[in-house]
Amino acid sequence: MRFLQPDLAWWLMAGFVIVAVARARVRRRFAASTTVRWLSASAYRASIVRRLPAAVLVVALALIGLALMDPVLPYAQSVMSSRGVDIVIALDLSSSMLEEMGRPKPPRSLQNLTFSSRDATVTRVPGENRLTATKNAIKTFVGRRRDDRIALVVFSDNAYVISPLTFDHDYVIRYIDLVDDQLLRGEGMTSIGDGLALANDLLVRSRGAAREGAPQSDKARRNQVVVLFTDGENNHGRDPMEVIGESNAANIRVHMVGVDLEEEIRNKPQVQRLFQSVRRYGGRYFNAATARDLDAASRTIDSIEKGVLVSRSYVRDAPVYHWFALPALLCLAAAIGLRAMPYFIDQT
Repeated sequence: MRFLQPDLAWWLMAGFVIVAVARARVRRRFAASTTVRWLSASAYRASIVRRLPAAVLVVALALIGLALMDPVLPYAQSVMSSRGVDIVIALDLSSSMLEEMGRPKPPRSLQNLTFSSRDATVTRVPGENRLTATKNAIKTFVGRRRDDRIALVVFSDNAYVISPLTFDHDYVIRYIDLVDDQLLRGEGMTSIGDGLALANDLLVRSRGAAREGAPQSDKARRNQVVVLFTDGENNHGRDPMEVIGESNAANIRVHMVGVDLEEEIRNKPQVQRLFQSVRRYGGRYFNAATARDLDAASRTIDSIEKGVLVSRSYVRDAPVYHWFALPALLCLAAAIGLRAMPYFIDQT
């Protein structure tokens, strides 16, 4: 504890001394007879208890003086805030996402290739398919990202925004549940480049909104990430390697999860170049052959992409004059009450 006006103590002490001297000067003694020397004997002296009202009054005045000196209690206050990540999840809805997760793949030929969602429905094998397993992994991932804005983009022949960037994760999860093989009926290709381009556009436009409406400390400083889930190679639309270069130029990091990606596709030169582009610009590639691998990939991305925890400390002086003022009021009330008692009434 410290006092903001310690110099006031000297003035208060001087005031107490002046009052004490004046009281001693003004006070007069009287004697009614020559027996005063007998009355001054110890047997006739007043009890010290009878001076209690004066003692309580002095304590009250001392407490009032301490309260007037403006006592404060210094303390440090820490303010912590979390600055999260903007994440766009790009989900492949090509026809091959309806194939059963982890089942043996027949050799590819013109006879067993599927080109539309109708063909995929006919050849579908019962069991958890790639789309269902991927949706479950995404929902688990979204549930762990408490401080992040998350958006959902789906793509096949074209790319579409299902959910814009939002903190309402329950809203995002509900829309993930609504994604199925009928959402893009009539489409069946894999436009990875278009999906990434739309994700980039969402993130870049969110920066413009932040510059217009957010405080200076929150402007365009959030990490921005795209998480791509796909089970095939790009066979339609823009070149994904070109789009990943644009992501890097915009300070957007891209992670790619290959959902049960067939070895034949994985070993193709253009697919290998795509993996290298993702890694070159700071992203990670995950090969998820099973539902457990999908969950492990989403957990790894969750551990990599963390927001920034900002801590600021403020030192403030908390006024504590009431610690002295309230006892002073109680002492004043006690002194007045004691002076009203006959036992103390003749003491001055």
